[in-house]
Amino acid sequence: MMYSSSRGKTRPVSAAEAIKMGIAPDGGLFVPDSVPRIDAATMTSLGGMTYQERARQILGLYLQDFSPVEIARCVEAAYNTESFDDVRIAPLVPLDARVFVQELWHGPTCAFKDMALQILPHLMTTSAAKTGEKDEIVVLVATSGDTGKAALEGFKDVDGIRIVVFYPQDGVSEVQKRQMVTQTGKNVMVAAVEGNFDDAQNGVKRIFADPEFIGKLADHGMKLSSANSINWGRFAPQIVN
Repeated sequence: MMYSSSRGKTRPVSAAEAIKMGIAPDGGLFVPDSVPRIDAATMTSLGGMTYQERARQILGLYLQDFSPVEIARCVEAAYNTESFDDVRIAPLVPLDARVFVQELWHGPTCAFKDMALQILPHLMTTSAAKTGEKDEIVVLVATSGDTGKAALEGFKDVDGIRIVVFYPQDGVSEVQKRQMVTQTGKNVMVAAVEGNFDDAQNGVKRIFADPEFIGKLADHGMKLSSANSINWGRFAPQIVN
């Protein structure tokens, strides 16, 4: 399965390349060239699997250039009882005989963003290795609150990757701000932006679209990627839910 830019001005790339880059060079989103079909029997079988088993099955449909061993390694590294406080990871809890609620807050930051951002760092480092990437990857994130802390927690101390999170100075809760500015890790950075979330997001987009800045990064052995929902490595894990 190959991935093409939603703007149609970039050559198709593999899943690993799409995850590593985060966003297409033409500013579009990488999207799969087809949508896997799941028959009724397979759909039924998914209901009886553990979260990890279901993640391996579904991610395998989309990340076809990843080996089963690589996918399993990413899944097990992300979804475990060291990071989540429930062995079921995202338990489905009954309210009554016909109504169920899936709890997505058992991760390290108590935000549903943990479901994707705990595995994205593992998918990205695996992608970098698969594509022979030698440059350091600089992950840029714009956040209105939850994504920032979840991304920082996921990427902290990951070799070969730096992460910079931009948040609106007065646009997040005090708890979210404290979560971000107290984040530990040798490779993390947080910056407040004067304005609202749109200002932070537009600033990040301008950085991605600045060839001069990208060239300067390249001169220092660095290249950009993203942990926002523009990255297919962020989208794909959310399909599991």
